[in-house]
Amino acid sequence: MKTNVYSRDCPSQGILTLIGSKWSMLILCSLKDGARRTHELKRRLGGVSSKMLTQTLRELERHGIVHRQDFGEVPPRVEYRLTPLGRSLSALIVDIEAWVTTNYTRMTSVARKYDADAA
Repeated sequence: MKTNVYSRDCPSQGILTLIGSKWSMLILCSLKDGARRTHELKRRLGGVSSKMLTQTLRELERHGIVHRQDFGEVPPRVEYRLTPLGRSLSALIVDIEAWVTTNYTRMTSVARKYDADAA
C-alpha cells in the first residue's frame, strides 16, 4: 500500500497523530540529551498525568521511537532513551521547539489583537 498522509484511510495518519501530540513532542525534546527515568520525565513535563505519560511512552516504544530499559531492580528502575529512529525525529522536533520559543511572544500578541478586534 502506498503511503498518502492526506488520505484519512492511510495508516500514516495514526503516526502523524502520535508524533504531533504535545506530549510526544515534549518527550522527544526531553530525551534528546540522553536517557531519563519516568519520574524525571514527569517532573520535566509539567502537567502530564502519570497515565498520559505512560500511554505516550508505550506508543512511542511500540512504534520504535523510544527504547524502554527495565533494570529489574527493587525499587523498580526504568529508563527511556531515543532509538536511532527517535533521534532522527527528535532532530526535527527540536527545530519546532526553537521556533515556538522564538515566536511565542509574537503569536500571542497577534492572537490578543485578533480577539480584541473580533469582540
